[in-house]
Amino acid sequence: MKQISSEEGLYTVAEYLTSERAAELKHEYFSGEVVAMAGATREHILITGNIARRLGNQLEGKPCETYSNDMRVRATPTTYVYPGVVVVCGDPQFEDSESDILLNPTVVIEVLSKSTEARDRGEKFSDYRANKNVREIIFVSRPRVEQYVRQANDEWIFHEVIDPAGLITLASIECTLSLAEIYERVHLTDRRC
Repeated sequence: MKQISSEEGLYTVAEYLTSERAAELKHEYFSGEVVAMAGATREHILITGNIARRLGNQLEGKPCETYSNDMRVRATPTTYVYPGVVVVCGDPQFEDSESDILLNPTVVIEVLSKSTEARDRGEKFSDYRANKNVREIIFVSRPRVEQYVRQANDEWIFHEVIDPAGLITLASIECTLSLAEIYERVHLTDRRC
């Protein structure tokens, strides 16, 4: 991820949105700082696709929608990001009539890579937790899945799956994923996605 600066310093939300909606490449926005999104590896694309497809199939007929890679999410009023996969249940709420900025994600999933892991686990993780609509946050980092589930008292419970035959249950959307499904056709190596 590469930080982009304006000549005057930090960007306003309005400047970011105007620029982003016209841009060919995607950028995330963190309190005035605009960060270019890096390209994805084959493995990253396969993992994201596997997750989106499996969840989409399980959610068929339910009042939920699954988006991958291109749905911008307003995690906080000053943070706009692109999760790997996002699920919203109920009526999706958008920032404006463009319907390209989701306000009420139920589940956000980040497929970690070397270039994004620090920000995903730091700033983005904190911002996702600040969004009261988010019920579950998932980090996919070979060869494991980390799950954070919001409790009624706003505390978060951590669950980790590292067994290749293991299952991750997303109770907020009534879906289950196995590590085998997530990593289908992905050759596990030491490097991140």
